Amino acid sequence: MTTISPLHPYWPRHLRLDNFVPNDRPTWHLLAGLFSASGVLVMTTWLLSGRAAVVPLGTWRRLTLCWFAVCGFIHLVIEGWFALYHKDLLADQAFLSQLWKEYAKGDSRYLLGDNFIICMETITAWMWGPLSLWVVIAFLRQQSFRFILQLVISVGQIYGDVLYFLSELRDGFQHGELGHPLYFWFYFVFMNALWLVVPGLIILDSIKHLTNAQSTLDAKTSKIKSK
Repeated sequence: MTTISPLHPYWPRHLRLDNFVPNDRPTWHLLAGLFSASGVLVMTTWLLSGRAAVVPLGTWRRLTLCWFAVCGFIHLVIEGWFALYHKDLLADQAFLSQLWKEYAKGDSRYLLGDNFIICMETITAWMWGPLSLWVVIAFLRQQSFRFILQLVISVGQIYGDVLYFLSELRDGFQHGELGHPLYFWFYFVFMNALWLVVPGLIILDSIKHLTNAQSTLDAKTSKIKSK
C-alpha cells in the first residue's frame, strides 16, 4: 500500500487543502517586503517624532511611537487583509495572501477557518490597529489620555497573544512543525513573543506615569482640604 504525500507544506500532514495554490514568490521576497515596509515606518516615525511633537520627546518615547506605528501597519494592513480575505487565502496569489500562506507554515490555523484565529485577528485589526495610530498622534499632540490609550492597547495585545499561544498549546502544537528553526521558533514563537515583551514594558511605563499623575492629584486634593 502506497501513501501519497500531501501537496502542501502545512501541518498536520494529513490536511486536505484542495484549493491550495503554492506561492510563486520566494520566502526571502515576502520577508524582505514585510521588514522593509516596517523599517521605513520606523525611520519615518522616528523623524516625525523629533520634528512634529508639541514638546521634545525622549529616546524611549520616540521608540514607543515607532513601535505603535509598526503595530498600526501590521494590525490594519496585514491582519486586516486576513480578516477580510481569510476564506480566499489558499488560492489567492496577492502579496499579502502569499505572506499569510508563508506564515501558515508555522501555524496552519490561518488557512483552516479556525474560529478563534478569525475572531482574534478581526478584533486586533479593527480595534488595536486604528488605536495604535491614535497613540502616535496623542503623544505628538500631548493629549491628556495618551497613557491610558497605550495601556489599553498593550493589555489587549498581551491578552490576545496569551490566548493565541495557550490555544495552540492545548492543541498540542499540531499546526506547525514543532522545533523547526524558521517556522516554529521564528514565525510562531519569536514574532508573537514580541507582542508579550514590548507591550509588557509599555504597560509598566503607563503604570508609572498614571500613578505619578494620581499621586500629584491626591497631594493637591489634600492641600485643598487642609486649608
